[in-house]
Amino acid sequence: MPTPKPPVVLYHYDASPFATKVKNLLAIKQIPHYRVAVSTILPRPDLSDRLGVTYRRIPVLAIGSDVYCDSSLIAAVLERRFPPSEGYSTLFPARKRAGGSGGTADTGLVKALCMAYADRALFPLAAESLPYGRFPPEFLKDRAAWLGKTIDPAAMAANEPTVKTWLASHLALLEEQLADGREWLLDTEAPGLADISVHFCWAWMQQFRSLRDLFDRARFPASIAWIARTSEYLAKLNAQRTAVLDNIPGVRAADIVSSAVAEDPKVVGFDAIEAARLGLKQHQLVEVTPSDNGKVPTVGKLISLSLEEVAIETQGTVGKPVFCHFPRLNFVVKPATRAGAKL
Repeated sequence: MPTPKPPVVLYHYDASPFATKVKNLLAIKQIPHYRVAVSTILPRPDLSDRLGVTYRRIPVLAIGSDVYCDSSLIAAVLERRFPPSEGYSTLFPARKRAGGSGGTADTGLVKALCMAYADRALFPLAAESLPYGRFPPEFLKDRAAWLGKTIDPAAMAANEPTVKTWLASHLALLEEQLADGREWLLDTEAPGLADISVHFCWAWMQQFRSLRDLFDRARFPASIAWIARTSEYLAKLNAQRTAVLDNIPGVRAADIVSSAVAEDPKVVGFDAIEAARLGLKQHQLVEVTPSDNGKVPTVGKLISLSLEEVAIETQGTVGKPVFCHFPRLNFVVKPATRAGAKL
């Protein structure tokens, strides 16, 4: 029989493309969950104050009292904790075989594609194409703090032709991948994490007026068709809304998360070799910080450490601790500084 599942809570805001990505993953797997709408800019007291999670990027997903940060880790965890063996759809469908189905799944390659290409090569170009000149000063100030540099709307507008031609080159790569007439990106039996991770970038960019001429059906017919096909597939799933239990306030969400049961830390484990490399010990106070942007540390006791993820114990005003998880790749784990410990 399937293992009883703890409550799932998604912290999001509607304009977040990465939140849309995770919503699509939840829709594919048909995982019932609550949603908490948070602000597009800091502060976000529903996370930082109530749960002690100062990680500044969105989305964040709680499964029981385990709180997962970064969409790449969220995808891997959803597959592990809601496995196909228990009736959930997979995010890693098998590749088609010549003349039939039943091939193997490229899980490691897909994870690398999503983290290294979709999230960190393609998406930043999409973000550079936003109409920053139309945003209010408080939004620009928040995003400047996020990126760690001043946002100059005029300079970004002047660089638009360069960014657009790079995006055209990315579309050419996509066109090459789809040139054999395959239905899904890696010629799988169904759309999976690879499709979702690349698609959300292009679907988001299709909303930008400045990029409309980029989506030229004459130049990129297979790519435009794949984007439309994936959008239609996801729209049908999301229209069912069978996975969305309710939209709830942060106070209720904090009570649900903090009163739920956490997964046994032994599932992730504690890699003594990697801990020694980092000069860390279990239960030591550490801080975990993204290495690229949004460099706000989250501080807590080190609970688990593997080659894929790290978990720390945090506690907010709700009064009960939660386990906050981060990917190992693109995140720095180190002993907490005095300044970090005050966050």
